[in-house]
Amino acid sequence: MFVVVVIIWSLLWVFMFRRESNSGAYFAGMFRVANVEFIPEYRQVESHEFASMANKIQHVVSYVYKQSSVSRLYKQAVISDLSNNNKGGVLVHFWMVFVVPRLKTPAVCEECVGAIFRDSVYTSLQNRSSVGYLLSLPVDLDSILINAVQRSDYTSIAAGSQCIEKLYANLPGMRIPLNVFSSWGGVSCHVKLTAAPGFLIRLTVSSFLVQPTDCVDDGLVVYDALLPMRGRILLRLCEPVTEAFSLVSTSNVMLLSFTMTSGNKNFRGDFEAIIEELCLSRIEIKSHPDFTGDLYSPFYPSLLPPQCSCTWTFQTYSSALGVALHFKNYVLKLKDMKACDQGWWKINEVIYCGTYVDHSTVFRISNPSPEVEFRCSSRTSVQAFEASYTSYNISQPCPESHFLCTTGLCVDKVRRCDGLDDCQDESDEIFCSRPSTNCAGSGSLHPLFVCNGERDCSNGVDEINCTQETTCSGISFQCSSGPCILKKNAKCDGVFDCRDQSDERDCECGDPSPVKKEASSSSERIVGGVNSVEGEWPWQVSLLFSGSMYCGASVLSSDWLVSAAHCFSKDRLSDPRLWRAHLGMLNQGNAKHEAEIQRIVVHKYYNAFTFDYDIALLQLKKPWPPTLSALIKPVCLPPPSHTVTDSHLCWVTGWGYRSEGDKVLPTVLLKAQVFIQSQTDCKKSYSLASPRMLCAGVPSGEQDACRGDSGGPLSCQEPGGGRWFLIGIVSWGLGCGRPNLPGVYTRVSKFTSWIYSHIS
Repeated sequence: MFVVVVIIWSLLWVFMFRRESNSGAYFAGMFRVANVEFIPEYRQVESHEFASMANKIQHVVSYVYKQSSVSRLYKQAVISDLSNNNKGGVLVHFWMVFVVPRLKTPAVCEECVGAIFRDSVYTSLQNRSSVGYLLSLPVDLDSILINAVQRSDYTSIAAGSQCIEKLYANLPGMRIPLNVFSSWGGVSCHVKLTAAPGFLIRLTVSSFLVQPTDCVDDGLVVYDALLPMRGRILLRLCEPVTEAFSLVSTSNVMLLSFTMTSGNKNFRGDFEAIIEELCLSRIEIKSHPDFTGDLYSPFYPSLLPPQCSCTWTFQTYSSALGVALHFKNYVLKLKDMKACDQGWWKINEVIYCGTYVDHSTVFRISNPSPEVEFRCSSRTSVQAFEASYTSYNISQPCPESHFLCTTGLCVDKVRRCDGLDDCQDESDEIFCSRPSTNCAGSGSLHPLFVCNGERDCSNGVDEINCTQETTCSGISFQCSSGPCILKKNAKCDGVFDCRDQSDERDCECGDPSPVKKEASSSSERIVGGVNSVEGEWPWQVSLLFSGSMYCGASVLSSDWLVSAAHCFSKDRLSDPRLWRAHLGMLNQGNAKHEAEIQRIVVHKYYNAFTFDYDIALLQLKKPWPPTLSALIKPVCLPPPSHTVTDSHLCWVTGWGYRSEGDKVLPTVLLKAQVFIQSQTDCKKSYSLASPRMLCAGVPSGEQDACRGDSGGPLSCQEPGGGRWFLIGIVSWGLGCGRPNLPGVYTRVSKFTSWIYSHIS
């Protein structure tokens, strides 16, 4: 009996306790073996030639780690692929596995594992060459890339997969079809693409039919390698695709990693080998005054790869003329201390960074023969750009009757300070003196005063004939049938202003039903705020990340929320599985409804450095139940023409900190009344404030949002007890509650169309 007990206990220790006390750490890596000729047999893992070379490389890699500080944890190296490289030699893709006691996991950190390999190569460098030697194996130091991967990545490729395919493009211009169906049953399906040496790969995605879930259930990740190297991601595709597009590799290999659950889901496309473009051209701008030409990004219209370059040399016909570049959705700005992550430009020895925007710009070069050099600088594939070029008079960039915007556009001077952002950056609308009302004059009223819901003239002439149709612009309300009317705040005001009555559709919003009891005057403050009562802000949401309150959000519909993009800007924060939404809640921990997040849609132009386009949408896995409609209600979305006047009541709400130095979050939802500033005053406080931002606060700074309120609502009520509209989203600011430094909010009216394009 004693012997039996000992045997059973030993088996339990081996199979349970020992297994529980250790875990695997997996890494994928790649490096180039220089001065070694690639032979076609290396592409076949079953060949004797592959086995011979792989065994040699595996022995060298194992030797490096068995002689290192992590030798006791190292288990094995597995050579996955040998491919040819456009730089010559052999490109090695390999796995490494470590068996690590859970308490010692930091011993095999990603940086440590990579440093061990690089240091081993570096110690053998001679004559300042980039090639070092490991047991006579010549390794290109600059080509070494090692990063941690999930165990599922390793098992799905290294240990066999439900579907894995290797395809080779030998001849340029020959399109090889790619079709993947969920009927294959593979939740982890991989396709390895290789082209002949000296060529790149162009992948065309014709259609991708999946359920959008932020790549949790369905998705495609394209790698600039033959293993899932996190540092070599070209594209992460988590949404359905109906319009074809292309992307290009930086070498002659590419890996497609599919995740598709059961259902009618599929991928259709093709790939081909292409010649690397030599993007170098000389452009003469002719003397004809209306002459214009076009220039395109490398590989246009394909997405830009992480590495590419292009040089254009211009020549005008006169020393008095410069070159103007007209971009459709791109802007160039002087480079600062930050790296350029959306395009690096050198124009006559001056460095600029490119940034994608949602409007046109003009960049003028005051030189008759400039050289313009462009280099790709994004870590992943980004959208292509297109520009037209013309000559311009250096001494007078715009006609005499026009105003020069800081975006480079020329706007008629009569349109300056008319309330409409003609410059696309408000440079024609800021620092304007307040116009006179001219209520009794013979001239027309200034557009700012016409039908804004505020009686600016004592005789009320500014608020009559507001349903009159007018030219459509950013300051007029557009009905669904097409016509625009003078009335700016026609949406959901209880009056049918449009002939098709579209201004009063979808108005089950912005109508709270607070419990009738006084709010506490407690000292618990959202920087100058007081406690709310239950049901007072039924659109307020608390977003919890990994169980802790992190950001706020607002209810838009039964299954959509809106928040700030910066709440989800980092890799781990972008995983919807780690987020929970608490709805209908007054006290933290006492939500009426908890919801899982299905996907997160961050605006594609979001800039993590400037917080421009700081908006994101969250789709709930399941709608909140109608039985909770008394405590959970959507807020109204303002149309682009919406105007906030002095008669509006505006409040910021959230569970954020009460001051900059506070370390304890409040439990009760707090509210603070704030006042929206003019954009001129906002720009005086923050020069970086864009047209997609607004400032709100009080001069003393004693009423403000703070850390933890990010993504939450700035809600404004229409005069006379009307509906509440989501005017702003808590975005950023300098400190909390500082005098003359208001909070900065995302201006929601700039994104109404974008929001509806996703949630409709």
